[in-house]
Amino acid sequence: MTDGLNKLMTALPAQSWTQDADIIAPHLVEWRDKYQGHTPLMLTPRSTKEVARAVKICAAHNIKIVPQGGNTGLVGGQTPMGEVLLSTKKLTQICDVNPVDNAMIAQAGCTLQAVHDAAAKVDRQFPLLLSSQGSCSIGGNLSTNAGGNHVLRYGTTKDLVFGVEAVLPNGDIYNGLTSLRKDNTGYDLSRLFLGAEGTLGIITAASLKLFARPAHLQRAMMAVDGPDAALKLLDICQSSGRLAMFEVIPQIGFRAVTENIPNQRDPFTEPHPWYVLADWETDSAQAGADLAESLLGQAFEAALMRDAVIAQSDSQAAQLLAIREHMSAGQKFLGGSIKFDITVPLNHIPAFFEKADAAMQAQIPACRPVGFGHFGDGNIHYNIAQPEGADKEAFLAQWQAVSETVFDITESFGGSISAEHGIGIMKKEDLARRADPVKMALLRSIKKSLDPQNIMNPRVMV
Repeated sequence: MTDGLNKLMTALPAQSWTQDADIIAPHLVEWRDKYQGHTPLMLTPRSTKEVARAVKICAAHNIKIVPQGGNTGLVGGQTPMGEVLLSTKKLTQICDVNPVDNAMIAQAGCTLQAVHDAAAKVDRQFPLLLSSQGSCSIGGNLSTNAGGNHVLRYGTTKDLVFGVEAVLPNGDIYNGLTSLRKDNTGYDLSRLFLGAEGTLGIITAASLKLFARPAHLQRAMMAVDGPDAALKLLDICQSSGRLAMFEVIPQIGFRAVTENIPNQRDPFTEPHPWYVLADWETDSAQAGADLAESLLGQAFEAALMRDAVIAQSDSQAAQLLAIREHMSAGQKFLGGSIKFDITVPLNHIPAFFEKADAAMQAQIPACRPVGFGHFGDGNIHYNIAQPEGADKEAFLAQWQAVSETVFDITESFGGSISAEHGIGIMKKEDLARRADPVKMALLRSIKKSLDPQNIMNPRVMV
């Protein structure tokens, strides 16, 4: 391996690699502090050609590579454990923005916020909305098929891309950058890399779909009794055809944010069991206010809501969204947390909560379930906070046992053990045990065909 590392450092400009421990350190730990990695060398290529050059050398010397974007992943897929770390953080060019074709070509290291800003300059939007958009990268979003808050209207990341450019495990460059909406010339090869978590190649750029910007985004927060009422409220809220977001937050998570995170406050005069945050895209502020008042009036008449706050300004709308965006940070004040990213069919969400909460209380008495998230598309971040005063390490040691229970319940409702965070290291064995054998065989066959040496993210997914 030493010879290969030396060749990498010789072949690439000095600005495109480092062994400086202080520079590398932030890239070796993920946000939850669950995985701590190590690497002999971090590559920071500045072009697709440099990525290809590096990968060719790694392939020749059988050196394993872990690609990393913004390092905001939550399942350990971006953390090297002795492999060479290849960061795309210097691939930050917005190469083209075309409002006629409603397309943008952006390099993989561009932050999601940079993509949003570039789209706004031509009066367009890229509708992927994530709380980490200031730091997550578009390459990482594509590699994990990120979801976010607007899946209900626009779909996941794979629905927002025309094609990608990627460096294959042998160093070849696949160029799928296009803005064509119709191209029936064989397999859609770009889709292979979406959600592949860097196991089939390294995405270096993408051609993204842009959309018209709504004249107004109307936001409201509603207080409800529970998931069953929220499900019925969803039906009313989406009857207009303009609903873009529908998020649920339980009281425990709501209070964790409003009582612990600076500058966050409760917009209601009294506490409520559950909260719903919704967005509608409308033609004007007045149309938004009228729509919200009409729909929420129907909800009041149907006795589905306890109270509601309709945002009257952009600043009020931002304050409401901030409560949802700080949910992960707020939970840190509850102590240790065992976290899941699951999805179930919409009609089963209330039953899932009832069954899972009861099972958690039976398994870990006095634990505190915190289920929140993208209710409108069935994706729930179902987290279990430790009992008050419990030993954090002893509680977290039960992660796998709790996972078995939660995943069993998820599957009993026809759900998925991974909605938007991916498989990574965390769920690799769970996937192998639970996935359809034919599916696993196909995944492994594709991996072996494109990466016979198992160079690309070798410990992830399959």
